[in-house]
Amino acid sequence: MYLVKVYVTYKESILDPKGEAVNDALHRLGYTNVDSVELGKYFEIKIKPDKRPIEAEVDEMCDRLLANVNMETYRYEISQMEAL
Repeated sequence: MYLVKVYVTYKESILDPKGEAVNDALHRLGYTNVDSVELGKYFEIKIKPDKRPIEAEVDEMCDRLLANVNMETYRYEISQMEAL
């Protein structure tokens, strides 16, 4: 069994209004040293090995459902889980 951690964020060219709102709020609270805030999505997926490589399956999941590839980019980490 594998644990896949997927991180989805906006591409650099896309405005992140929620991140801007959080950044502004932090400044109002006195955290003026904060330069920028980016919000994103985080997924943890437990997946069993199959005939296909795990990377191919995760890329397909991200492209088809987890990320809007027109506006977002993703990266992931795969680690093998210990057997119980």
